[in-house]
Amino acid sequence: MNKQPIESVTHQTAFDRHSGNIIERVLFNNRIAVIAVCLLVSLFLGYQALGLKLNAAFEKMIPIDHPYIQNYFENRTQLGQGSNVLRIAVSTTEGTIYDADYLDTLKKISDEAFLIKGVDRPYMKSLWTPATRWIGVTEEGFDGGPVIPDSYDGSTQSLEQVQQNVDRSGEIGRLVAADLKSSIVLLPLQDAAATGSEEAKPIDYEALSQRLEEIRKTYESDTIKIHITGFAKVVGDLIDGLQLMQLFFGMTLAICTLVLLWYTRCVRSTALVLSCSLIAVVWLLGLLPLLGFDLDPYSILVPFLVFAIGLSHGAQKMNGIMQQIGRGSEKYAAARLTFRRLFPTGMMALTTDAVGFAVLMVIHIPVIQDLALTATIGVMILILTNLIVLPILLSYTGVSKKAAAREAESARVDPHDTEHQRHPTWAFLDHFTTKRWASIVVVVAIVLGAGGFIISSKVKVGDLDPGAPELRADSRYNRDNAFMVANYAASSDRYVVMVKTPLYYCANYDTLVKVDALEAQLQQLPGVVSTSSLAALSKYAAAGMNEGSMTWYEIPRNQGLLNAIITRAPRELFNQNCDLMTINVFLSDHKADTLNRVVDLVDKFAAANNTDDIRFMSAAGNAGIAAATNIVVEQANTQMLILVYAAVIVLCYLTFRNLRAVVCTVLPLMLTSILCQALMVELDIGLKVATLPVIALGVGIGVDYSLYILSITLNNLRQGAPLSNAYYAALLSTGKVVILTGITLGIAVATWSLSPIKFQADMGILLAFMFIWNMLGALILTPALARLLLPSMSKASSEEPATAMRAVSE
Repeated sequence: MNKQPIESVTHQTAFDRHSGNIIERVLFNNRIAVIAVCLLVSLFLGYQALGLKLNAAFEKMIPIDHPYIQNYFENRTQLGQGSNVLRIAVSTTEGTIYDADYLDTLKKISDEAFLIKGVDRPYMKSLWTPATRWIGVTEEGFDGGPVIPDSYDGSTQSLEQVQQNVDRSGEIGRLVAADLKSSIVLLPLQDAAATGSEEAKPIDYEALSQRLEEIRKTYESDTIKIHITGFAKVVGDLIDGLQLMQLFFGMTLAICTLVLLWYTRCVRSTALVLSCSLIAVVWLLGLLPLLGFDLDPYSILVPFLVFAIGLSHGAQKMNGIMQQIGRGSEKYAAARLTFRRLFPTGMMALTTDAVGFAVLMVIHIPVIQDLALTATIGVMILILTNLIVLPILLSYTGVSKKAAAREAESARVDPHDTEHQRHPTWAFLDHFTTKRWASIVVVVAIVLGAGGFIISSKVKVGDLDPGAPELRADSRYNRDNAFMVANYAASSDRYVVMVKTPLYYCANYDTLVKVDALEAQLQQLPGVVSTSSLAALSKYAAAGMNEGSMTWYEIPRNQGLLNAIITRAPRELFNQNCDLMTINVFLSDHKADTLNRVVDLVDKFAAANNTDDIRFMSAAGNAGIAAATNIVVEQANTQMLILVYAAVIVLCYLTFRNLRAVVCTVLPLMLTSILCQALMVELDIGLKVATLPVIALGVGIGVDYSLYILSITLNNLRQGAPLSNAYYAALLSTGKVVILTGITLGIAVATWSLSPIKFQADMGILLAFMFIWNMLGALILTPALARLLLPSMSKASSEEPATAMRAVSE
């Protein structure tokens, strides 16, 4: 008995509108209502999207459940200077800071900075703030006062007095550069979460960065240079740079449009596929402000991923309808038959994407949880826009007759006919269903996987470069950071160890001795520039009380003397009740290796010296927060991959009901994940908050390719077709769209490598790699594994062709 082509449908002059399941009947028999509702939703959410802000929050970047962060949260109101700190270095190119014009400029900058919204004003410091004091030993005992006294008038005598006060303040290397050519305005920031006030608003980092740039523009000249560092400035620069994201998104849209138009030669179908994918993005952006979310620099790629996934599924629907029309079906019938055939696969693929993204919620870093929720919502929106609305719209517009005829001619193949003349490209890919080629591919995959695993095991957690690795090495921020590191012992990377004691016990001799011992060990570590604590201050004070003789440079054993010292100590070193003391560790950078050395030493010291009365706790300061984040990211990486693949395996099994088919789908994805981490090692990209979700997002996109190809292949196998013909038919129906979208999206995101924002460039490279490799895995490794694992999938070849036709169409 002759077999009919499985992917063909005969011409139907009167389509049965009551056929299909209830979902299909409800949607297609009420097309006008569905389109009207979608139009109203699009208008409403489009208006809401206009209120979306691009911002970030310091607290969202940190792992809130980690013990280090819990220690920080419990004590942050008593720490004085917090972890979110800005430093404005004002330098002179002529002479030193002891110049009337320089100090006048510094005063103006300090006064303007004081008024910036979000500054924690009681802890702000500069040479002009009253909290910046000097202490000296005179014939009458201790003396002191503000570094710049009220009597300062800019005269030579006043300048000499300021210089003398600075020398006695202990601020050289901290607030004043060692070469005396610059000084710092220190601005601790306090977000709404830190104040605990319901009325307080989060810091607007974009507005803050713009205000800082206004100050820089106003006061910078040939003789005055301004350098600004801190988390807030990094975020501000990222937001400024990410405005270019619109340009790259436009480039992506243009590339996708041109390639789709080249493939279809049909303007209306191309426009509808792109429009539905863009509508999904608009819906997502409109929902975010309604849900109380901002779009932060680290989730900016989510709208593009939604567009990319939508384009992939939309192209599949368009291609299916094009083929059906080319075979003689009327456009309404073609849309319904394509919906009937591909909706289950598309639904399962998008559900797999959504679940894969949702598992990122287990990582207790708010910015990643927001990204996971945003991506999950975006993917679920695609079920409406690209699986439902697009086929309904195409049921009205159809496709051009020439495009449909050309597509039908190129896709005409009988999966049971081994003598049919085949297209060279598809015939080449079909080689991977033969035993010899399949064996070679599997061996190569094993070698690549083993080599990639060895290299990927060397991936480092955290930042691998000084400054802000999210920005280019030659960016203004990183040049400013290099200036800070070169000129100040108290760098912008500060690791704070908290020492908890009983009430009024922080200045006890036994406590200070232990603190001094930890400081001595920390100062020996590579990457530690300097330290400060009450213990170090007490040694300086003891020498000062004995006519400056360094013979007395040690912690006094006399408690009365220690109590006298503490009354004059800066309040950022201990709290009001003297039951919390801090050890400030200033680092040359916050690279992963530097932080790991500090964390290991402090943890070991705490384990050996903690008692019921004294506890050494990590960590505060921006470097301490970064260390805690690195620890969570390292733990979360393995946990995330396990959960993502567990979700993919379960959902693939629900789709195929065959464990061997699941293996054929999952192994190519795993190979891509391993190779992606190996690529990160080769490109010196660390595993951190910005890069952690990339592999999970790549898995979510890659599984779509395998599901579309393998589902058609399995259907054909179950109809009795040989694997070669079954796979060839899948290539002609869905496989070539996989190639089209994989290459198109890979090229599109590769353009991101031109971005001035380094982490965006890194994301572009990694995503392009995953798009291409997931596509190759679905086209090459999946059929090779099917050849080795699915030899007995075919049903009896005597199955009635009508039964086979019905199974495929339904």
